[in-house]
Amino acid sequence: MAKIVRHLRARFSHENTEIKDFIKNVFGFYPENIFLYELAFRHKSVAIEISRGAKNSNERLEFLGDAVIDTIVADYLFKIFPYKDEGFLTKMRSKMVSRNQLNSLGQRIGLFELIKTTKDIHSQPKSLLGDAFEALIGAVYLDQGFDITKKVLVEKIIKIYLDIDELEQTETNFKSCIIEWSQKEKVSVEFKHTQVIGVNNAKQHEIELWLDDKMITKAKANNIKSAEQRAAELAYQIIQPDIEN
Repeated sequence: MAKIVRHLRARFSHENTEIKDFIKNVFGFYPENIFLYELAFRHKSVAIEISRGAKNSNERLEFLGDAVIDTIVADYLFKIFPYKDEGFLTKMRSKMVSRNQLNSLGQRIGLFELIKTTKDIHSQPKSLLGDAFEALIGAVYLDQGFDITKKVLVEKIIKIYLDIDELEQTETNFKSCIIEWSQKEKVSVEFKHTQVIGVNNAKQHEIELWLDDKMITKAKANNIKSAEQRAAELAYQIIQPDIEN
């Protein structure tokens, strides 16, 4: 028994050191509450029930991180584009927080090595990376507060990994792409607002995208418009070969 305990302590100590070094290398600080970061990298497939059906996975941190990222990106765009209208700012934010973008960011900063899941991480859908990235930002927010989170997201992620000028020229209106494709292929398309999760500033709207009476994808976001775009983006990934042919 003592041997098993020593083994577990050594294992968790190694994992803690790995996470601490990762946070320091990427964001420039050492975590104060390492548990938050361990949780951020724990996929629901390896979670255990802790109370009344609640499980210790990264899903709650993902929910929080999504809202924090949206707020920081909106603030950043508002300041660097002082003369652009609401429509432009909304499109730019959608480009910066798109599922593809978050998946790419998760991959580029090295989350593959840290996510805990029951399966080989490289065989999992790329959305796993984007989800973990959101959860990581949620962990930073709880551990360090809003100001530090804003600073590291802008200085260590946005300014290093995102080309704002290139994004400005990129068209990523996935909802329009899906609608145009559906009209061409004579497929009915419907975005269903199914539920509201949370309250007040923590509200998230869930949207389901249906094609020919079949639910294809669903997504959540702080507002209906963004949730529709995310659901459309997921659907776009599924039917992309047909759209591009």
